[in-house]
Amino acid sequence: MQFHQFLEVYRKLAMIVKIAVAVVGGFLGWVYTRMQPPPPRVCGSPGGPPVTSPRVQLSDGRHLSYKESGVSKDEAKYKIILIHGFDSSKDLKLPVSQELIEELQIYLLSFDRAGYGESDPHPKRSVKSEAFDVQELADKLQVGPKFYVIGFSMGAYAVWSCLKYIPHRHDVFSFDFSFVFFLLLSGVSLVVPFVNYWWPCLPANLAKEGFERLLVQDRWTFRVAHYAPWLFQWWMNQKLFPSLSIMAGNMDIFCQPDLEFLKKLPPNPDDTQEKVRQQGVYESLYRDVMAGYGRWEFDPFDISNPWPDNDGFAHIWQGYEDKIIPYKINRFLSQKLPFIRYHEVPGKGHFLAFEDGACEEIFRTLLVG
Repeated sequence: MQFHQFLEVYRKLAMIVKIAVAVVGGFLGWVYTRMQPPPPRVCGSPGGPPVTSPRVQLSDGRHLSYKESGVSKDEAKYKIILIHGFDSSKDLKLPVSQELIEELQIYLLSFDRAGYGESDPHPKRSVKSEAFDVQELADKLQVGPKFYVIGFSMGAYAVWSCLKYIPHRHDVFSFDFSFVFFLLLSGVSLVVPFVNYWWPCLPANLAKEGFERLLVQDRWTFRVAHYAPWLFQWWMNQKLFPSLSIMAGNMDIFCQPDLEFLKKLPPNPDDTQEKVRQQGVYESLYRDVMAGYGRWEFDPFDISNPWPDNDGFAHIWQGYEDKIIPYKINRFLSQKLPFIRYHEVPGKGHFLAFEDGACEEIFRTLLVG
């Protein structure tokens, strides 16, 4: 081969390499941008949604939006903090009658979890951070040394975290600087509670059986959240494969009792549902899934009994027909943990807490047994 021919081939190869590098670089750049979450629209910031609800500022500078109802804190015999589930907010409407609230003298405190509604996003949101948000909210609002917690569905992972990290606390009195012990959680209820299929405490066959009950698209979504959370933004917005079924409006995730319940719901007359995601779907929904299905620092079997004297309990309420949460896993956890009382309701699904009568039974059982 003559030199000028060799030079021509070299130039062509160099051009091909340059084009390939440009294409690969452009593709990787496109993938990188697709992986990056959009900036949040923080409430009260320039261009962000307005602040319309009362909020408290936490020690890290974030704000939590809250809502109080029932009797006043000063008059209340029982104080309950409500933790909403996935794609919900502090404005969740529970069918609890005014008669029951007045009879038992119940004070209710609900709040928007981090990134939801009007609560600031948490860039390092985790299972653990949810528990300390609950504790700081109770302290800031002076709820008192004893209160109850009810967590619904996805919000139940915050209850597991409360049982692990804040079942008790010590306060200091300035008179003699002695430490005085306070029971922080008087009792909790986990209603159709979220389960993490990667909890080490779960037998492999049980976790596999529960996991395989889910729709294929949900299984892949939860795998991405667990093994590759850095890919989650891309996964939830790509069009090649279906992602989370509940966000896609796939009704196959609901059992027949749930479908019948949904048919009875009136249209949303206000803007509460629109406010749920207003600071960004990544900061509210995506971070929720990544925290819940990510790698935990503990599992339920690592939790010590918060009430060794049997002066309190954790209650799990599970609909037998629920297709979103497998009843066998929550039944297993209840059999192994002595401080849990298990309530499996036949003929009910994931919307158990919003059925007439069931919600009041959950409240009565938690407060008065």
